[in-house]
Amino acid sequence: MQDLVDQYAVVRLEADLSHLSENDRRVVRLLIEAAQPMDDVFWQEAHGDREEALALAQGDEATRRFIEINYRPWDRLRGDGPFIEGVAAKAAHEGFVLIKDMEWSERLARFTALLPRLQESLPVPQRYRMETPGTDSDLNAYDAVYYADDANAGAKTIAINLPNDEEVQLAKGTRRLQLKNAMRAKFDEIMVPIAAELIDEDQQEYVVFDAFFGNTMFHEVAHGLGVKNTVTGMGTVREALREHASPMEEGKADVVGLHMVTQLFERGELTEYSVEHYYVTFLAGIFRSVRFGAASAHGRANMVRFNYFQEMGAFSRDEATGKYRVDFDAMRDAVAGLSELILTLQGDGDYESVAQLMEAQGVVPPELQADLDRLDSAGIPRDIVFEQGVSVLFGEM
Repeated sequence: MQDLVDQYAVVRLEADLSHLSENDRRVVRLLIEAAQPMDDVFWQEAHGDREEALALAQGDEATRRFIEINYRPWDRLRGDGPFIEGVAAKAAHEGFVLIKDMEWSERLARFTALLPRLQESLPVPQRYRMETPGTDSDLNAYDAVYYADDANAGAKTIAINLPNDEEVQLAKGTRRLQLKNAMRAKFDEIMVPIAAELIDEDQQEYVVFDAFFGNTMFHEVAHGLGVKNTVTGMGTVREALREHASPMEEGKADVVGLHMVTQLFERGELTEYSVEHYYVTFLAGIFRSVRFGAASAHGRANMVRFNYFQEMGAFSRDEATGKYRVDFDAMRDAVAGLSELILTLQGDGDYESVAQLMEAQGVVPPELQADLDRLDSAGIPRDIVFEQGVSVLFGEM
């Protein structure tokens, strides 16, 4: 059980409050205090009585801590599998308290205006990009100061993209929130050691926080591109692809986001670092994400992308060192090719072809699993757990 607890790096959830007025600081305090009682409600939703759940540990401190992290006796990093028998998985709500980072948000604002142009640059025929993305989309950076309920259970969210309704997205756009300090914590505690273990030494310098932030951001932006309704008259993409809709959408967001990065560098819209930084950081990000398994929508999307890129020669693995390096030209071609494939399958609503793709590519090959096991053996965390609240933020006991 202690090994399971150690999957999470402990991070103090702090933020710079010096730019806030005294009244704003009081508001932050009140918002945190308002969010805290939601934890009690969430315990009821996730399991039942909190003390009854903790009592299942039978006095073992590691088991008790792991129940606290997951808000129930189910391991949220492993498909919600139970680590104590005789319990059952429920729906619930979540809450965040966020402080807007004005400087970073200003840097991001210009990308929203580029959405129609980015839609036009997608590597597919015009019928697969005929919808106009909502230009009222909101793209900003925030520091999180409190995670409540489902948001604080298991793996921690680092970006939010709402609403999910396709019609609202087309009509009004979306609100995309990048949680910068939470991203930084995952980058420092997880991405950097993963890169040291699995990325070729002469490419480790390409793994940088700005590229991790940018890849995450453009993933969220890319959800608004492509089409929400099939071009074949089969209804929405979600209706046509059924259980495969979510993994295909997550796969689209990942690879089209990286295609957008490539386009923005070629147009001179992105000038900090280089496209090579984004490519290598993206590969390291696959290793981080796929450790959660291939059962979830994100997990299957990761594996389709990993296997496709490997077949296209976008990266290679040194047999002697077990480390990976990116072929930048082949990566560029693979990004365009997979973007075209996914956008076309979505637009066609081709359920059978998508099912075949998921069956063939949505799996973890043995060689990769062995490399992921190395990350566990090296003690690299899978995710983070917060020390948070008024006492952390305001330095009070």
